[in-house]
Amino acid sequence: MSSAMDKALMAMSLEEEEEDLPFQMPDLPEFLSVERNVISLIGRTLNPDCQKMKNLIRDMPRKWQKPGRMRGVALSKEKFQFIFDSEHDLKEVLDKGPHTYNEWSLAVDRWYENPPLNYLQTIPIWVQISNLPVNYYTSKAITALGELLGEVKEVAFDPNAPQVDGYVRVKILFDVSRPLRRSKVLALPKGGSTTIRFQYEKIQKRCYECQRLTHEKDFCPILVKRRQEVAEARRAGVSTLKGSKEPFLKESDPLFGVLRENQVGIDPMTGRQRIAEEVLEGMRQYLKANTNEDLQIKVERVKKSVGEVEKDPLAQKSILRLESPPIIHQDVNKNKGLVFGYESSTSSMIQRIPVTNAMAVERKFRSRPVNPDLSIRMEAEDSSSSDLPGSFLALSQPFQDGATVFRPGSFAAGSSGTILKKPKARRRPQRNARKPKPKLPNIAEGDIEIQKGLEQGVKEKRKADEEGISTAKSTKLNPREVIPNEGLPNQQ
Repeated sequence: MSSAMDKALMAMSLEEEEEDLPFQMPDLPEFLSVERNVISLIGRTLNPDCQKMKNLIRDMPRKWQKPGRMRGVALSKEKFQFIFDSEHDLKEVLDKGPHTYNEWSLAVDRWYENPPLNYLQTIPIWVQISNLPVNYYTSKAITALGELLGEVKEVAFDPNAPQVDGYVRVKILFDVSRPLRRSKVLALPKGGSTTIRFQYEKIQKRCYECQRLTHEKDFCPILVKRRQEVAEARRAGVSTLKGSKEPFLKESDPLFGVLRENQVGIDPMTGRQRIAEEVLEGMRQYLKANTNEDLQIKVERVKKSVGEVEKDPLAQKSILRLESPPIIHQDVNKNKGLVFGYESSTSSMIQRIPVTNAMAVERKFRSRPVNPDLSIRMEAEDSSSSDLPGSFLALSQPFQDGATVFRPGSFAAGSSGTILKKPKARRRPQRNARKPKPKLPNIAEGDIEIQKGLEQGVKEKRKADEEGISTAKSTKLNPREVIPNEGLPNQQ
């Protein structure tokens, strides 16, 4: 038996085993889930180490306030899908703007049967631009500043309405591989410069070194690479040198010598192509086409047209990069969200509050009496203290009145948690309106009768015999009769 098995194994060809043909998926409707995926969204976690997939699938329906109306599917360690029961719920979730889980951002978009190349690579973010020069409060200037961060989709600006906030808002498509720019120096045409500030709404944690959304500072690849280069240079005894950048235009390219290197390729300021590949290909075809015109004339036309468009940032957006123009509306508070500030490497949001107010609120709550009789009087004081800027510090302490804190008295469910339930008042007539209780005659020992007028089964309380005074009572009244002044109690 074993010899026959050996012969069969030796007869097998290794080439046939290595040539593993792919499985051809049947092109049948019952094998596809396109109808179900139409009302679904696809997303990916930007920091998988801090965003566990199984917890995300369980928690996001509750966070989006759609429990029971959507279900999640873990596609991989980083990608997930949520299938909705209605189109309305899907649009409502997408319109909420940037989504986060465990304080790290998520890239979320609708499901597409043929997704684009940058699918799940960008997220929509509302940006607050502050410290804008007074002479440049125009929609075009605001759009040009927003283009430094990403593709501008909306500009919320109303020049004819009062502006109570010190910033303007734009909605951009932000590339998650890029860092979050905090500020930018703006050179003015007539001399001088100013610094523009950027704040990102609904964006929480980021790397403190490179300001990216994909990792923490301890795992920043820039710091890791820098430490490796320094260590290798120290071991080799040489200084670190930056590598030369590879040119974008090759010598075989028809545009070589026509356009400069700073006019093509990736713009280091925005991280996007200066000129779209479709526009570059059109220029190449124009230069190679035989139109009985001099080549030098064509080169001058290309140079002149590109130079004129580069003077206008909006023209660059629509003509060179082939991006759609932004939508300018007057709803300055559209989808407005919080701005999270992390001045230090802490896991919680830092609030700028006066230290004295926070300490005063903390001491007030720590000195709260536990006596339930004083709880009603303290409720009015506690409600007024919630308006203080530092009231969140007291609310986060374990000594507040909450569902997990013990306090004497009975509790009942309320609209904002547990509240102290007042005891039911005893309904008893006044003394002059009470009926006197009739006295019963002496009853023999052991003979217990049921009192008349009461319910059946209620017995009258027996009184002590009046034959003598009890020992405890006599001790309290005449202590000398029990313990003499001299000697022990058992001595005469």
